[in-house]
Amino acid sequence: MHDACVSTSITVRDVPEEVRDELAARAARTGRSLQEHLRRELIEMARRPSPDALWARVRARRRRRAPGSARTTSSPIAMPTVRDRRRRRLRGGRRPGR
Repeated sequence: MHDACVSTSITVRDVPEEVRDELAARAARTGRSLQEHLRRELIEMARRPSPDALWARVRARRRRRAPGSARTTSSPIAMPTVRDRRRRRLRGGRRPGR
C-alpha cells in the first residue's frame, strides 16, 4: 500500500539487534512487515509537532490570552489540590473545619 506520490528510501545503520528484534515483533503483532510498520511509525512521527514547535504554540497561546483571564498552572503542588477538591465535590464531602 503506497501513496500516489514518489517514494524515498531511508537507510538506518548500526541498529542494535535487540532493537531490530523488538520492532519486528511489534510489526508481527499487528500483521505487518517490519518495513510497513516502520513506514507507518515514521509517517505518524512526522505528523506530530516537534517538542520545540509544541512549546512555541503554548507560548504563543499564552501571549494571546487576555489580561486578567484565568491562568492554568503546572505546579506539582497545585495539581493534587485540584484533584482533592474535585474528589470531595464528587463525593459531596467537605474538608473538616470549613
